[in-house]
Amino acid sequence: MSEALDVQGRRLEPADILRIRELIAGNPSWSRRRLSEALCVAWEWRNGNGRTKDMAARSLLVKLQARGVIELPPRRQAPSNRMVYRRLSPHSDDTTPVTGVLQDLEPLDVQEVSADAAARLRFAAALAKYHYLGFRGTVGENLQYMMTDKTGRLLACLLFGSAAWKCRPRDQFIGWSPTARARHLHLVTNNTRFLILPFVRVPHLASRILGQILRRLSADWQKKYGHRIVLVETFVERERFAGTSYKAANWFRVGATTGRSRQDRSRQLQVPVKDVYLYPLDPGFREGLSL
Repeated sequence: MSEALDVQGRRLEPADILRIRELIAGNPSWSRRRLSEALCVAWEWRNGNGRTKDMAARSLLVKLQARGVIELPPRRQAPSNRMVYRRLSPHSDDTTPVTGVLQDLEPLDVQEVSADAAARLRFAAALAKYHYLGFRGTVGENLQYMMTDKTGRLLACLLFGSAAWKCRPRDQFIGWSPTARARHLHLVTNNTRFLILPFVRVPHLASRILGQILRRLSADWQKKYGHRIVLVETFVERERFAGTSYKAANWFRVGATTGRSRQDRSRQLQVPVKDVYLYPLDPGFREGLSL
């Protein structure tokens, strides 16, 4: 091929594509995982803590195959969606209504659980069962938070992951050029899931949760991935929600999506319109994102 490609925020020159093809052709017995690991080493593709970005590399390879640029070996294991159907444990499946005031639940405890296998399963099960979008696992950099009350009962789950590659209202608000966006997108995270369990009805709980997590989010990201976060985004499906919790927590709306999916190459696929909300974690976020 003679043209460069922009894939997953990375500029791939023809020589890069050729190198990937040669890696695949020269190692026909390798799995997709082995190929992605070798690609990370070849490109020195590591996060701020020095860990190879294996899942990001594997995702990039799959996207190249979807475009017809490369041909990967067959999957050795079929992807499993068993997580979606996992039942909650009896402890977290207590559906007794939680009402009253915040003081009745205190002290509230927030934990980031992505490195805790047992808590991570509880987190995944709650999202799979109760969030309208479900949950099928995570790819790329992410943090997973659970909030419990003074008895250890689960109240809420929040997931923060990769920011949207393109979002016109956000990009215009920041003043991003395509080059600056590609360089600094990793400093933005997306609140992709926010679940308060449906039987929990306590005024002001949502804004309390958001405030408590946002105060520690950048430090937690720095600890896990070796870089900070300066801006948080989320997309609120307009027909379902009014964004009340985000507004109460001082997020601000910067626009709305166009109702098209990023997979919609023919401009025919309609998806729900979503309002775009942002929350700066650093008062100088524009400068930090535009250098």
